[in-house]
Amino acid sequence: MKNIAIVTGASSGIGRSFLKLIIKERGIFGGVPFDEVWAIARNSDKLNSVIDSLEDERVLPVVCDLSDPSNLAELEEQLASETPQVGLLVNCAGMGIKGAVEDQPAKAIEDTVDINCTALSKLTRICLPYMIEKDRFYSKANGPRIINIASSAGFLPQPGFAAYAASKSYVINFSRALAFELADYGICVTTVCPGPVNTEFQSKATGGASAEFTGFRQYVVADPDKLAEASLRASIQGRRMLIFGFSQKALHLASKIVPTDLILYIESRLMPVEHPQTITDTTTAEEPKEEDT
Repeated sequence: MKNIAIVTGASSGIGRSFLKLIIKERGIFGGVPFDEVWAIARNSDKLNSVIDSLEDERVLPVVCDLSDPSNLAELEEQLASETPQVGLLVNCAGMGIKGAVEDQPAKAIEDTVDINCTALSKLTRICLPYMIEKDRFYSKANGPRIINIASSAGFLPQPGFAAYAASKSYVINFSRALAFELADYGICVTTVCPGPVNTEFQSKATGGASAEFTGFRQYVVADPDKLAEASLRASIQGRRMLIFGFSQKALHLASKIVPTDLILYIESRLMPVEHPQTITDTTTAEEPKEEDT
């Protein structure tokens, strides 16, 4: 039985950083390198370019739009056909569009929930039969792992990024519950909560209006390679949650002890939500789908 890793959002950002790390790992997840790494992304050209740069024949492209149920069904059939052992699942794919809810296309909100919540949950469920082995209990050192990339945005509601923050709150709670469900099998689930990360996400989330973070966020931007390295290390150590960066740890603490309305008031004063001068009907408008959390 071949041992594989699966990485979503693999064509850019954090997903690409995970690919670079995983092909170098030795002596974990059962004590052997992965026989194959399934790199999942929607954009075939970008995905193939990343894979070519890695120069490792074990990394296989899987072109899949995770918001499309038929694509997920095809991936499920592929797993059923090959019956591999899934030693590692990294859910990096995600999307978000900034702006007030009233100003966004309905399709953008639908895609945010579909990719960040529904696809992550369904893909995890699809992979579980290939991670759980009956009558076998893994040790912390060699058990399968799931790494779900959430966000510190999930700690609190976020005006101007409401659907994204809510979707990441779902990822945090889903992953933390799953960690306890799978503990008896020796399967570790690690929830990763970074703040802003230096990827293409900011540009896509603002529709190309801004590629750089502004305000205080520009001082706490994380490097995707360092984030992936810390996430993989946390997973190997069996940690259930990684909050990446001191500023995000402080935000997490504040979300526990400071009234939410007060935090939202301060945030609204520092970064007010801007509305366009003219509101148009965007119910059926299409928005680009992101592949990087």
